[in-house]
Amino acid sequence: MTESNITGKQEFGYKQELNRALSFGDLLIYGLIFMVPIAPFGIYGQIAIGSHGMVALAYAIGMIGMLFTALSYSKMSSAIPIAGSVYSYAQRGINDNVGFIAGWLILLDYIFIPALLYLVSAVALADIVPQIPVLVWLIIFIGFNTVINIRGIAFTAKTNKIILILEFIVLTIFLFAGITAIVEHVNGATFTIKPLYNSSQFSLPTVMGAVSIAVLSFLGFDAISTLSEESKGGRKAVGRATIFSLIIVGVLFIIQTWVAALVFPNYNAFKNPDTAFYQVAGIAGGNWLKVMTIVATAVSWGIADALVAQTAISRILYSMARDRKLPHILAKVHPKYKTPYISTLLVAIVSLVVTTIFSSQIGKLASVVNFGALTSFLILHLAVMNFYLRKKKSKQYFRYLVMPLIGFLIIGFVWWNLDSLAKTLGFSWLAIGIIYLIFLKIFGKDTKISDDLS
Repeated sequence: MTESNITGKQEFGYKQELNRALSFGDLLIYGLIFMVPIAPFGIYGQIAIGSHGMVALAYAIGMIGMLFTALSYSKMSSAIPIAGSVYSYAQRGINDNVGFIAGWLILLDYIFIPALLYLVSAVALADIVPQIPVLVWLIIFIGFNTVINIRGIAFTAKTNKIILILEFIVLTIFLFAGITAIVEHVNGATFTIKPLYNSSQFSLPTVMGAVSIAVLSFLGFDAISTLSEESKGGRKAVGRATIFSLIIVGVLFIIQTWVAALVFPNYNAFKNPDTAFYQVAGIAGGNWLKVMTIVATAVSWGIADALVAQTAISRILYSMARDRKLPHILAKVHPKYKTPYISTLLVAIVSLVVTTIFSSQIGKLASVVNFGALTSFLILHLAVMNFYLRKKKSKQYFRYLVMPLIGFLIIGFVWWNLDSLAKTLGFSWLAIGIIYLIFLKIFGKDTKISDDLS
């Protein structure tokens, strides 16, 4: 454990309970796994239609926009190197009550993300192997990931590396097949910049509407901050990993969607927008490549992405329970593996229940996830401005006012474009959180955390 990590723990009044075993490389891989380098495989059709074929442009704008949020996470993770992510940052950067609300909102995101990923993967595999019911796939995915997460963060990191390598292999194969198809003019393909910019189809409202969908592929980079108490690279390792993982995965998104758009330029001719990428893969390499991309998507989401999502939410629950904002039993750490195992088991149970309830309503489940993430991002940017400008009396206005303000406006635009169902369910969740907070205040169940770090 580095001296800065020890000092950081003492500074915030917590003892070190979790295992500091993660290097900068482990954190980087964690972020890449959470965002899924092949994420466009699953939502390509919707973005292609929404952007009028300029999928690469939508992802490029999305990456730039989310980079401002990543920078805010980097600033706060360096100043407040403890588990809890935006919960801890808002708590220390603004005040205890806002911190609870931010944590409550990110719970909406993280606690439903594993369920969403499990469900999408199970449905995809059930379509390939209909003899195995969706419920069986769900139990396999949830059971496998829960065991790995309880076994320890180091074991989880090793699993992440293996799955990430497999994802890169599949992506490389697709890119090779796709570029070959373009060179051979398969399906009328030819090299052009139209997927990045098509003057005849471009309009800002159209492209930004597609960006509001594409930007959701980047959700997860923020989860690296939940591992602050398990990082052995010092205060800045989490921030660097957050920014680098976002840039790397953004470039990969742009490249693969550019190739896909060239192989299948007529975005209005997809048989089914939900399976559009697999249709493109079939044209580029044949049925074997189509099946490979389907299986890769299912495994990447159902095991890899859900694995790190379960890791992230268990740390949020652990952090809030440690502060008595949630039942304290959720802060229990396994004596051997040094993991918050009660929180991990709770996430597994919730995932199974939620996937059963939303088994035929994937869209509704996704909308709930989006509201929680984006609203907590808005609070994060406010926390940066308040913490550095008001509390720390910093005069670096460009860094601590202009940059987070740009991030706030970009996220605000995406949030504004969420559908009405997402907002209805999201505000309902927020109302429950406010009522619960009032309950804690009246009955004195919560622990007041000092927000003065100066």
